[in-house]
Amino acid sequence: MIKTIYFTLFVCAFAFFLYACSDKAKDNFKNLSADEFERLIEDENIQCVDVRTVAEYSEGHIGGSLNINVMDDKFSMNADELLDKARPVAVYCKSGRRSRNAARLLTEKGFEVYNLDKGFDNWKELGKDIER
Repeated sequence: MIKTIYFTLFVCAFAFFLYACSDKAKDNFKNLSADEFERLIEDENIQCVDVRTVAEYSEGHIGGSLNINVMDDKFSMNADELLDKARPVAVYCKSGRRSRNAARLLTEKGFEVYNLDKGFDNWKELGKDIER
């Protein structure tokens, strides 16, 4: 009886894990390491977007990035007004979570999107250039 319960719990946990992993596989954007992201944004055709709050952005950001707060109710509208769908978009946030959400929203709108996988904190830890 106990073995059956443990087995059932194991199967449920495994199924949940597979579902969680398959959800990421459906993303239509590419996660990049800090080095890959840095090389990408050297291209002047790339639109670099910081999706953190204005306060976070003002404390430091990647040079040349545009600030469009993904937590703002007007994020989608602001993105449409400020970004060119014909040009790729590189997004980042503090840790990578909010930028993944932004990347999903932008890809649904037809943008080609790249995400800084571990976010701005990792960018700084690696000693990459920032602006204040």
